[in-house]
Amino acid sequence: MDSHGLIHGTQTDQAEHPFLDSPKRSKSRKRFTNPVHYMLRSQRLIFLFVGISISALFFNRFPISRPPPSHHHQIIDPGFQSHSSHLTRRRVLYETRQEEKLFGRINAGGKVPLGLKRKSLRILVTGGAGFVGSHLVDRLMERGDNVIVVDNFFTGRKDNLMHHFGNHRFELIRHDVVEPILLEVDQIYHLACPASPVHYKFNPVKTIISFPHLHYFLSPMRGYFEVLNCDLRRLHKTNVVGTLNMLGLAKRVGARFLLTSTSEVYGDPLQHPQAESYWGNVNPIGVRSCYDEGKRTAETLTMDYHRGLGIEVRIARIFNTYGPRMCIDDGRVVSNFVAQALRKEPLTVYGDGKQTRSFQYVSDLVEGLIRLMEGESVGPFNLGNPGEFTMLELAQVVQEVIDPNAKIEFRPNTEDDPHKRKPDITKAKRLLGWEPTVSLRKGLPHMVSDFRQRIFGNQKEGGGTTTSSLYSA
Repeated sequence: MDSHGLIHGTQTDQAEHPFLDSPKRSKSRKRFTNPVHYMLRSQRLIFLFVGISISALFFNRFPISRPPPSHHHQIIDPGFQSHSSHLTRRRVLYETRQEEKLFGRINAGGKVPLGLKRKSLRILVTGGAGFVGSHLVDRLMERGDNVIVVDNFFTGRKDNLMHHFGNHRFELIRHDVVEPILLEVDQIYHLACPASPVHYKFNPVKTIISFPHLHYFLSPMRGYFEVLNCDLRRLHKTNVVGTLNMLGLAKRVGARFLLTSTSEVYGDPLQHPQAESYWGNVNPIGVRSCYDEGKRTAETLTMDYHRGLGIEVRIARIFNTYGPRMCIDDGRVVSNFVAQALRKEPLTVYGDGKQTRSFQYVSDLVEGLIRLMEGESVGPFNLGNPGEFTMLELAQVVQEVIDPNAKIEFRPNTEDDPHKRKPDITKAKRLLGWEPTVSLRKGLPHMVSDFRQRIFGNQKEGGGTTTSSLYSA
């Protein structure tokens, strides 16, 4: 083949196979695909730096921030079924994480290092519109915390909290704790439960216990529960299911939980005074058992969550407490005597009047609850005033403060009324550094002033006095 034919053949092959590179084109392509040469050609490196700079300025000027967690409560499936443990944990706060890195978790029990401002906590108070709860809210608000109150207003009153309305650190939610609720909090004070005989005996089944699935087993007893004014569709009860819900909330958000139990767990005690190690003498089928056994069960659940799941818990056993904002006709002896004396009615004493009780002013109790929450001991702790009075002695003190001419009327004693009640507070003194400071004669005038204003300033508060005795906590 002549040279012309070879040239023609080569051109033909290249035309038919355009991807067959010539040596010159291969060399050019090699140089073209070299990344260093590629970046340096046509000032590409300069444009790359310009793009990075623009992006950095944009994201610095308009940062992408996560929206704050919503504090609207969410209802979850009752019964604490298995899927609830997989709920996404929403309690992730930048501020909290940074403080944990710098000086550990400054929680309820931690001491704030000298020179550092105390971190404001988000605190949930169930039953916060009630007598004790509202005074606790006052103290927490006073020290600068953010407080959420959950109350169904069965015994609580909005009037007790009206002075906090409009404060950005205060929230009030009308909600029954027998239904689950999800909130972002650091501490939970669980006070929600009817505590007076009139209230807890009005609906004893609701006071103590039932789980959702019991509806199916108790349906043949529908008529009985209707007599007790119980709706079987809401057979979730305060002491047990309410406590379960609050313990579940504490588990999900990592909050510290405080249960306000009662001296009623000791029943009609055979040991006097009563120490926390005493197991009690309770009638499990008596008229008071709905409250007594309900609180004992709540203590059991609290300790089971602590031992089994590592939840931080505290247990307070509250003895008789008095002060402003008590319900006027709730059947408790101090409120009974004060209301009767102000209305010029005889002071009703049940039995021979030799039963003894110990009475602490509400400010002392609130101080004890806060110290317990912020301390390092689980408890239980007796919180009460060891000063012991018979019912006749209490009636005489009320006469001295209100009306020396008030008469005393004796009536038959009530069922399961404890004969003696006095706390041993040695443990609280030693571990909490707490003891009551307000005597009965010093605290009672404040309660009388509050009752006088409510009875005579608002006639709707003053109906007839109750005939229920029960000097309960």
